Amino acid sequence: MRHSLPTVPQFYVTAPQPCPYLPGRMERKLFTALAGDGADRLNNALSKQGFRRSQNVLYRPSCSDCSACLSARIRVADFTPSKTQRRTARRNAHLHRKASSPWATEEQFALFRTYLDSRHADGGMADMDVFEFAAMIEETPIRTRVIEYTDTKSGTLSAVCLTDILDDGVSMVYSFYDPEREADSLGTYAILDHIEIAREMGLPYVYLGYWVPGSPKMGYKTRFAAVELFLRGEWEPMKASNDYSTETHPLSVDPIAEQVANIRLPDSVAPSR
Repeated sequence: MRHSLPTVPQFYVTAPQPCPYLPGRMERKLFTALAGDGADRLNNALSKQGFRRSQNVLYRPSCSDCSACLSARIRVADFTPSKTQRRTARRNAHLHRKASSPWATEEQFALFRTYLDSRHADGGMADMDVFEFAAMIEETPIRTRVIEYTDTKSGTLSAVCLTDILDDGVSMVYSFYDPEREADSLGTYAILDHIEIAREMGLPYVYLGYWVPGSPKMGYKTRFAAVELFLRGEWEPMKASNDYSTETHPLSVDPIAEQVANIRLPDSVAPSR
C-alpha cells in the first residue's frame, strides 16, 4: 500500500515547560514541520503571522493563559536611527560583512560557545555541541544565509547572524557575538546592518523575533524606531512599552483549534473549500 505525506500542514502543541523570559510561568508552542516543495511559501506566509523558524520547524507561542510574547519587525522605510545607534554604526564601521550559504565553521562555533558561556550559561542552548550547532546552521529547507562580521583590524570574527530571506523582508533567526566587546553594542549593530541589507534588497521589513514586555532580555528591541507588533492577528505600530500587559488570564489565548483555523495558508498548501 502506498502512503503519501499530507499536503496540508499538520499543527501540533508542545508540552508545557518553564518560560525562559518571565519567571514562574510555563510556555507552550504551536508548531508545524517545514519541508517539501512548499517550504518557502509556508515560511513566508506564517512569518507574516507571528511564526518563527527553528531548523525545519515553524513555531509560535501558544501558552494556556499568557499572551505576553509578541512578534516584532521593523518597517525599513520608516526607520531612523537614534543618536546612540548612529554612534554604534560609526564605532563598528571597520567590520566587514560577508554573506554565505548556511555552512557551519569551527570559528563560528568557538564564538558561539564563548557567547553562550558568557550570556546564556543557564539557557536552553547551553549544552549545545558542535553537531547540534551545525544542525542549527545547516538544516534549513529555505533561502538562508550566514552573515559574518569580521574585524578588519584584527582579522577576528566578531559577530554572526543566521538570516532567512523572506519575500517581504529578512528574518534574524539567531545571532551571537563577542561578549568581550560589550561597549561596541554588536547586537545592535547587527540589527542596524540588517536594516541596510533589507534596503539594499528592496525589502520592507526586518523580522526580530519576539518581544516580551517585562523581560530584560528583550528590552533592546524597544530601542528601535518603526517597530510593529503582531497582535490579535494583525501588525500594528508599537506603542509605549508600558502599554502592553504581562498579566495572565485563562481567556487571553484562543483555543488551539481556533488558532489553527485562523492561520492563513498559502494557496498552494491551503485546503480546498
